[in-house]
Amino acid sequence: MTNTFVPRLPAPTADLQCYLKEIQSFPMLGVDEERELAMRVRSENDIEAAWRLVTSHLRYVAKIARGYGGYGLPQEDLIQEGNVGLMKAVGRFDPTVGVRLVSFAVHWIRAEIHEFVMRNYRIVKVATTRAQRKLFFNLRKLKDRTGTLSHREAERIAEELEVEPGEVLEMDRRLSTPDTAFDGIGEEDGAQPPAAYMMADDSYDPEISVEREQSRDFYRERLQNALSRLDRRAREIVRRRRLEEPPAKLRELADEYGLSAERVRQIEAQALRDMKDTLLQAA
Repeated sequence: MTNTFVPRLPAPTADLQCYLKEIQSFPMLGVDEERELAMRVRSENDIEAAWRLVTSHLRYVAKIARGYGGYGLPQEDLIQEGNVGLMKAVGRFDPTVGVRLVSFAVHWIRAEIHEFVMRNYRIVKVATTRAQRKLFFNLRKLKDRTGTLSHREAERIAEELEVEPGEVLEMDRRLSTPDTAFDGIGEEDGAQPPAAYMMADDSYDPEISVEREQSRDFYRERLQNALSRLDRRAREIVRRRRLEEPPAKLRELADEYGLSAERVRQIEAQALRDMKDTLLQAA
């Protein structure tokens, strides 16, 4: 591992203009330079190369984060979560696949922002299933107007998002219902004790456990769906090259399928591009 000292990563603060000006000063990378840096990260765990890849893409994170400004959350927090996704993408990026880092990273950036929004938009979790998440991030822009959603409009939105009309109406109800204070109601004047006083004091938090399990199931379901859309040969190549340890070598697969190693690499690269498209459509 390369131990070269690298400068700190800029962190978004309330003074966003200063942060945006700072990240614009980092140079963008050409195709060859990006590939060389990514190879150093992948083969040598080169921290300086990773830093250069991350800083050259911070402006894209800020641009994506601006699209989530309607949820009432601080812009600097949205950017910071997106930066976490970018760093995860840099660590997983394979430059031999044939796509640019920005195309690969957009899924990871959006995934981290989505999780942050879901955790902080409401005290009570409003979306857990795949259909609910799709509705959460798309319902407001698809509604013709504010206010109560009609059944006809719900059917139109359901058809467009490929979900059930009942799920559309339920999500509209959830988004339209404000949170109720958990411990802000006193006992004076005959009022009911606040809900917080009636909660069991358990050291184990089942909600956190369930949320983590649902998150794992969510990403596992998306991966399996993307794999299922590939033909049998491409699916098997991706599984053995990307999902098994140790991964199969190109030459090994080439001998099994009677192809050249380059042809196997091309099939793998195309399959990964197709999977990426499927995952982005489902985000």
